[in-house]
Amino acid sequence: MQNKPIVAVLAGGDSGEYDISLKSANMILKAIDSELFEPVLVLYRAGEWAVHFAEQVLSLDLNDWSFYDGEQVYTINLAYNSMHGIPGEDGSIPALLDLAGIPYPNSGVLASALTMNKHLSKQAVASLGIPVAKDLLYRFDDSIIDVDAMVETLGLPLFIKPNNGGSSLATFKIKSAEQVAEAIEAAFEVDQEVLAEQFMPGREITIGAFRAQDELHILPPTEIVPHNEFFDYEAKYQGKSDEITPANIPAQVLERMQNHVRSIYRHFNLQGLVRIDFMLSTDQTLYFMEVNTLPGFSAQSIVPQQIRAAGMNETAVLTQLLNDCLDQE
Repeated sequence: MQNKPIVAVLAGGDSGEYDISLKSANMILKAIDSELFEPVLVLYRAGEWAVHFAEQVLSLDLNDWSFYDGEQVYTINLAYNSMHGIPGEDGSIPALLDLAGIPYPNSGVLASALTMNKHLSKQAVASLGIPVAKDLLYRFDDSIIDVDAMVETLGLPLFIKPNNGGSSLATFKIKSAEQVAEAIEAAFEVDQEVLAEQFMPGREITIGAFRAQDELHILPPTEIVPHNEFFDYEAKYQGKSDEITPANIPAQVLERMQNHVRSIYRHFNLQGLVRIDFMLSTDQTLYFMEVNTLPGFSAQSIVPQQIRAAGMNETAVLTQLLNDCLDQE
């Protein structure tokens, strides 16, 4: 007999963010209050699911989200999605959980799919009157990409990146037109859509938020100062950046950023912990960059830093989010 609700911490996936997902999942497993919940790691890779339970690796029955350890059948009650990239962040995993009737304290299908699409999410945020960087979208079946028109529209330097991707994989800062073709080819190896985006000089400020008990909690912002030219994979995951929490920004900028967060969280119908990235220009304009519906959650990740800076701890936040799920059943 199950004494506590079993929480499946979902990790893995089919993208280059597999290892990052495992780091987040391990932190979440440790942070979940084991006196209230029974957290178990559930790994997905290439169509295969595996439950890591009591030092065993077991099969997951997707018909009822149960697993059998040789003596007892256990049924999963809740899921926490920490599967960065595809299929975790594109809406596929939320859809699977919705079909199975498994509650989860993360953003749903539409919010996940829309925010993973950088081009569409920027268009949606621009409709709120929030400034965004200019961009041009290219698809794999486009016969011709006019590099001269790209440079004329966006200027140099500019960024080339997958439209549906994360962790700055296959993201390039382009300083000359001659670099464009190779960067686009590399980005198309990751995604069927590639975004060329205007370079926005300024300070990169990112801010976390979560809704619990019908209240939106906005965390202290972090300024990211990369050692490299931008906040790339090395800067994010190999210590090649300085992260200043809370960011030293004027009070009026902080208030404006918090208002933007409230509008974006509501507009996309976000759920659970998210992180929203901005660029703060020299004239103090805040430009929206992107929403991360599943921000990194390792010990070194930004959102846990912000939780601690707010005087909270990860366990208390996860407990609130999971209890809200139970209350909604």
